[in-house]
Amino acid sequence: MNTLHVSKGYDLPLTGRPGTDLDVLPRPSRVALLPEHIPFIKPKLLVKEGDAISCGTPLFHDKRHPRVRFLSPGGGIIDAIEFGPRRVIRRVVIRLDETEAAESFQRFEEGQLRQTDRSALVEALLDGGLWPLLHALPFRDYPDPETQPPAIIVSLGDDEPFQADPAVYLAGRQDLFGYGMQVLARLAPQVFVSAPAGAGDALQAVSPWITHTVSGPYPALDPGVFLYRTRRSPADNRTWFVRGQDLLLMAGLLRDGRYPTERIVAIGGPATQRRRHAITRMGAPLKSMAETTAEASVRRVVGGVLRGFTGDADGYLGFHETALNLLPAGDQREFLAFVRPGTRKPSFSRTFLSALNRHRLPMDCNLHGELRPCVACNACMQVCPVEIMPQLTFKSLLADDIEEALAHGLLDCVECGLCSYVCPAKIELCDHFTRAKRRYHQEQTAA
Repeated sequence: MNTLHVSKGYDLPLTGRPGTDLDVLPRPSRVALLPEHIPFIKPKLLVKEGDAISCGTPLFHDKRHPRVRFLSPGGGIIDAIEFGPRRVIRRVVIRLDETEAAESFQRFEEGQLRQTDRSALVEALLDGGLWPLLHALPFRDYPDPETQPPAIIVSLGDDEPFQADPAVYLAGRQDLFGYGMQVLARLAPQVFVSAPAGAGDALQAVSPWITHTVSGPYPALDPGVFLYRTRRSPADNRTWFVRGQDLLLMAGLLRDGRYPTERIVAIGGPATQRRRHAITRMGAPLKSMAETTAEASVRRVVGGVLRGFTGDADGYLGFHETALNLLPAGDQREFLAFVRPGTRKPSFSRTFLSALNRHRLPMDCNLHGELRPCVACNACMQVCPVEIMPQLTFKSLLADDIEEALAHGLLDCVECGLCSYVCPAKIELCDHFTRAKRRYHQEQTAA
């Protein structure tokens, strides 16, 4: 087992970490799939309102690759199809019925996996709607089914606040994890499994498959950071990765022949009454997961605090997301904020006295400042785990010089969000980099 230490990054000192208690949430009456929060795809609907469907019925496919389909996470009736600006499909809502009929898919016995042709496994994942759980670096789009990667990285754990704990979602499921590892061994010549250093007994059941332990501040556990520290040739840049809990879903589909819908979700944040893990299902409604505190206004962040998206009170869990964080919206003005010492303001800057406070602090959604020009303070360089010189990359993009941005390492960006968080000028650096990467990816695939 190899050990990696990442020195650059930053751990946000935030309150609200979920406990390891695991609750089983009641069965919801509705579930949904959210195409607008699945990056890159161009969905084409395959159903209409009022259609009767089963769990595993295709709801839409990606126009770029029609073989890549997204299936229903429940059986019942298409209750609503909601559109946003420019007819963007926001969500497809399914009203569940009592019986919840389910589609059947091809099964693969564990003893036959080594003799199973790779193309058969690829087709099974495409038919079963779980191919998009795989991600191809550096753009993090799902991979082209016709390609084979140099390696696949399995990421056990995510140190972004706050994500599902691998010790919770792997408990008692080591056999399913081992089955999934055999599947990945048929998809790529090498499979790496990274886990947080110091996990100890928590991941003992899956330790035979762990190849690397990783230590360091966020985002040390990100697959992009892992690749940046371990790659040996330019070909390695096309490595794929999969999250640990997603691998369990893929393994369940291929082993049992049924579309898996169970999700273990981390529920945290300073505005959450009960911080815990919960067993629910893919696309479950947010209001069924967490109770808020007495805060006047709360923001529901689906996914991690730095990478997630804002969900409304009537929203749903996304296809990829396994966390719900509740933060105070911070829409109340602070009296004489400009003269206060800031002893309880979580901040990277040493301007506030909170730099001396080693305790975890409550965080709200206020900017605590306004947009200003870059002052070349180099705070973003201090935390960037892949050393891309964010401020110079940003200025290259402002000048529309994509070649210069690529030379500074734009494609190495892991989209962790730290550069935006620490920027005293309040520049959304990560958003600029993410949009630039996606435009470049679209240009390359269209060429």
